[in-house]
Amino acid sequence: MVKNEAHGRGEVPSRSVFGAPCWVSLTTRDLEAAESFYGAVLGWQWRPDSMGDRFRVAQADGVPVAQIAAVASMWQTAVAWTPYFAVASADEAAARCRERGGTTAVGPLALPPGRTALLADRDGAVFGIWEGPLVTGWEEWREAAPTFIRLHTRNAFDSAIFYGEVLEWASSTPGCCEVHYDGDEVVLRSGGAVVARIHSGAVEAAPDPTIRPHWQVHFVVSDVDACVRAARAHGGTAPRWQEGAHEAILVDPDGARFMVSAKREP
Repeated sequence: MVKNEAHGRGEVPSRSVFGAPCWVSLTTRDLEAAESFYGAVLGWQWRPDSMGDRFRVAQADGVPVAQIAAVASMWQTAVAWTPYFAVASADEAAARCRERGGTTAVGPLALPPGRTALLADRDGAVFGIWEGPLVTGWEEWREAAPTFIRLHTRNAFDSAIFYGEVLEWASSTPGCCEVHYDGDEVVLRSGGAVVARIHSGAVEAAPDPTIRPHWQVHFVVSDVDACVRAARAHGGTAPRWQEGAHEAILVDPDGARFMVSAKREP
């Protein structure tokens, strides 16, 4: 979960980027295996987390970029990557989620200096929300570990309406996220940068009942092939990977899926 691990780094309140993804967290069963795997694949370093021995903060060049929590077995939660969105009020966002058919798995609860909750949309895709100072500056976080997220769902436009109302996208409040349409995807922008996409297939196609809705976390890397080789060497897999491809889905040794995408020149 997001919390302030960046004392002295110029804390940024979540309201300055509200509605945008601001953090990612992995739940796993084996902390040491996760540290070894992601250190090899993404080059992350590790430091202790104030939440206890079951938690670690991943760093890229000294900047906090993600949290790993070895609580999947203890909390009976799925092994998975989860994105967190910055909100002005965790209580109000969670209430809007429930009012629109979503559910609350955890919280909202106080996690000083902020409040957080783990939610699911009405199709079952899990996401988190965070109210309070960010771990580090939002732009600094994105530069240190370029990250974007994509929701794979049955109906992109219906999902965009749900998240837009819960997270206050495209509202009249200054600083909110902008929503655009790009072919068969809904695109979310914050400060001009693409930070999320919602995908469900061709616009004219009927919703696909076989899709299990989920948020997928993407990390932008300089060499996709090198990441795949490192993943396989450290107990992970790369389903359907082809050498030289622009992106690859990776699965860590505990079963968590994520994607690496090649860094594109401006």
